[in-house]
Amino acid sequence: MKSVAFPRQITILGATGSIGASTLDVISHHPERYSIFALTADRAAGRLAELCVRFSPRYAVMADREAAKELRGLLQAGGCATTVLEGRQALCEVACAPEVDVVMAAIVGAAGLEPTLAAVRAGKRVLLANKEALVMSGQLFMDAVEASGCCLLPIDSEHNAIFQSLPGDFRRHPEAAGIRRILLTASGGPFRHASAEKLETVTPEEACAHPLWSMGRKISVDSATMMNKGLEVIEAHWLFGVASERIEVVIHPQGIIHSMVDYIDGSVLAQLGNPDMRIPIANALAWPERIVSGANALDLFEIAALSFERPDVKRFPCLSLAYQALEAGGVMPAALNAANEEAVAAFLDGRLGFRRIADVIEATLERNEWADAETLEAVLEADARARGFAREEIRKRGAA
Repeated sequence: MKSVAFPRQITILGATGSIGASTLDVISHHPERYSIFALTADRAAGRLAELCVRFSPRYAVMADREAAKELRGLLQAGGCATTVLEGRQALCEVACAPEVDVVMAAIVGAAGLEPTLAAVRAGKRVLLANKEALVMSGQLFMDAVEASGCCLLPIDSEHNAIFQSLPGDFRRHPEAAGIRRILLTASGGPFRHASAEKLETVTPEEACAHPLWSMGRKISVDSATMMNKGLEVIEAHWLFGVASERIEVVIHPQGIIHSMVDYIDGSVLAQLGNPDMRIPIANALAWPERIVSGANALDLFEIAALSFERPDVKRFPCLSLAYQALEAGGVMPAALNAANEEAVAAFLDGRLGFRRIADVIEATLERNEWADAETLEAVLEADARARGFAREEIRKRGAA
């Protein structure tokens, strides 16, 4: 890994979301180490304007053209010199610009794939919070990491915990790591013990009320269905080179142990911390160093007890669907992700019942034909096809 002079120049893809906010908070504790090169958002022009005034990035990128026009007006009125760009190509450009050292990939969903892959191919230090990019493109993504020498560091609290619990050379010598299992912890979300009757009447507001984490609406719903954990199983497979049968999900309601690695000698290594995304962000920003994150220290005496349960796949079938897509391989994980994004959006809009989310995903996977995922074009084509199937399935089920 090449040495980089301070301050390191950072692009944040998805700056107005919860991960973007946490990243900027960590950076604000270390102005001598980090400088903002670019901030991006989809349509939240007002919020991005506030961030531009505060952090003075060289560029701000809006995915939406009308939002970019609004942002230009806001920055001009406020006397901010940040240059505003727009569109998908601009997202890729600020992700792989020569001046950039670090890219925080925090765009939610499939929209983050292309700029994240651009950063990887440019050999940047990529802080991966956009799990969907790796879920969709799997081998293609990791081949690009290998070819470019990109330093890929996971931001999901679970994958960052696994990363911290593995030997430093596990990617170079995976056979010597002695990993028996990866244990992915999950809080269980807001409906861990909900009855079947209750799950039939879940509202978007209830699904977004996570008991531990403050997250965006889409990710909160994924947590409530446990699809978020299913996507993390697929992500863990690619990040750590572990087969699906050796990745086990463990319900841990306290959210203190963020994940564990079970070794063949009987040792289990875990990373503990308060449920605060600034911890994995700080870890990845400074790795292999440690820096202050702004998070509170963990008080084990206050916690007092830690508990664990097996996940109920009958109540949460999305978890099983994710394992099935991973085992099928090819474009099936991309189809799974596309169907889930469409179903969750329909649920949040009131067009689909909570329990029908899994039905839409299952039906979409059944209709989708297997194909290799060797090129970005093949992945994007599979994504578009699965979205079409999912929309048809949503219309069939309505808000039932």
